[in-house]
Amino acid sequence: MGSTRTTAVVAGVFFVVAAVTAVIALGLYQPALSDADYVLGAGESTGVLVGGLLEVVLAASCIGTAVTLYPVIRHHGEGMALGYVCGRLLEAAVIVVGVVATLSLVSLRGTGSDDEALVAVARALVAVHDWTFLIGPGLVIGVNSWLLAVLLRRSHLVPRAITALGLVGGPLVLASSIAIMFGLYDQVSPWGFLGAVVVAVWEMALAYRLIVTGFRAPTPEPAPAGVALPA
Repeated sequence: MGSTRTTAVVAGVFFVVAAVTAVIALGLYQPALSDADYVLGAGESTGVLVGGLLEVVLAASCIGTAVTLYPVIRHHGEGMALGYVCGRLLEAAVIVVGVVATLSLVSLRGTGSDDEALVAVARALVAVHDWTFLIGPGLVIGVNSWLLAVLLRRSHLVPRAITALGLVGGPLVLASSIAIMFGLYDQVSPWGFLGAVVVAVWEMALAYRLIVTGFRAPTPEPAPAGVALPA
């Protein structure tokens, strides 16, 4: 029981770290992502660099949640549990691609005299970041959230109300990301915001449960008819 309790706490902490670093990094990135002339300027880029470091921590935390939970959830669907681990690895890899694209903007600052070329390259790198942001914390996290919610619903390790958030939020953010990909609405819109909020609430509710209470005791399976239970 002690080992399982530790697993729950560690997994919950990974979820919290991932959420906090994602929000802070996005804020620190804004000077580089929102200003096309950022590469033409000078001065400190410490905020963007710190944002990149935090997103690396975010990627590591994504992997940490899957690796920590796998020994527990694999008993309730080993194929799906392995899929969850692979999905979190993919999510982390996509995030790191976005980090490299954003930090490349820092390297470009003041490197040449052809302003138009620098701005064109900068816009391409920002586009790479935007697509990784849509695919990693959008398409992939939608599948990952659904897989984990299904496994936790099967195992009864957390309350049904929490797994319901994942079962709804995962497909919702996945569908929303596909809609954004095909231009039905912008990523920064009420519909795009809705999917992200439901998944964020699911992860924070799960993290709170894991850290404060831990897993529920597994529900014993009923004995087959005619088989006497030991005294």
